[in-house]
Amino acid sequence: MKKILVTGGGGFIGSHLVEKLILKGFHVRTIVPYNIDNSWGWIDTFNDKIKKNIEVVSGDICDQNFVTRQIKNVDMVFHLAALISIPYSYVSPRSYISTNILGTLNLLEAIKNSNVELFVQTSTSEVYGSSQYSPIDEKHPLNAQSPYAASKIAADQLALSYYKTFDLPVSVIRPFNTFGPRQSLRASIPTIITQILSNKKKIKLGSLITKRDFSYISDTVDGFYACINNKKCLGNTINLGTGYAISIGETVELVQEITGKKIEVEIDKQRLRPKKSEVDHLLASNKYAKKIINWQPIYSKKNGFKEGLEKTIKWFERPENIKLYKSDIYNL
Repeated sequence: MKKILVTGGGGFIGSHLVEKLILKGFHVRTIVPYNIDNSWGWIDTFNDKIKKNIEVVSGDICDQNFVTRQIKNVDMVFHLAALISIPYSYVSPRSYISTNILGTLNLLEAIKNSNVELFVQTSTSEVYGSSQYSPIDEKHPLNAQSPYAASKIAADQLALSYYKTFDLPVSVIRPFNTFGPRQSLRASIPTIITQILSNKKKIKLGSLITKRDFSYISDTVDGFYACINNKKCLGNTINLGTGYAISIGETVELVQEITGKKIEVEIDKQRLRPKKSEVDHLLASNKYAKKIINWQPIYSKKNGFKEGLEKTIKWFERPENIKLYKSDIYNL
């Protein structure tokens, strides 16, 4: 089977993608950030049968020489390594330029003289900003309302420019708001779930009126996987979303309904974005994904979203999982 490099394989979406690729029989090499604890992120929680089939390399995608070495003998690259927290991009924007833009450049330069047959650049729906029309298709204008979004627009456009200039086999996959087991507390759904499960009388959240198109993790991973052996995706940007949007406030109500717990919501000003930076409404059109990669979500509309929430809550209810989270600490 072919060898696939996954950057960011220890993260939320990356770890689920690595798991699927291993189960499908691919050889997987993944890059995880170097750290003194030798932590591999979520890969550390995999069972030994899966873990032994993963080649884990610790390093930094900002290091050109390191990245070039990791591209050797690789057939495909799924690039998911990135700084993703929007609030932290207000605090440390330069780090987003380094990781999200220069890191992507290093990978693109590395594959110029390789036999890589597919490079998937991971985008984000945040690049659209507050929607000018809805649902949002791939032709929607790009509008960065945070340094994070600006860095991702630059990385996406850089990847597409290498397709046009150097004929590299690039595809840009643009997930909307993915959720599920292993997601960090920087995102709204795990923040809501962990605070409710900790039996607090009040939970602290940011804006309750913003609406998001939430995709369950297995649907998003299936979208990435659908790019393999599919030349129609090359040179294209493809949205992965359900076509159903729900507000954060309504999401809280659904979690309360599923858990049977009632709780008061307190607006935490620290969690609010600057007014001009807040993205009010994101709703995806997934028609192009169906046309190009034959993808459509299994967890769709309100019932699908609720089913995904139920699976996510069950995962967080396990003591060995919930103990990995610090729900009393606001995580940028």
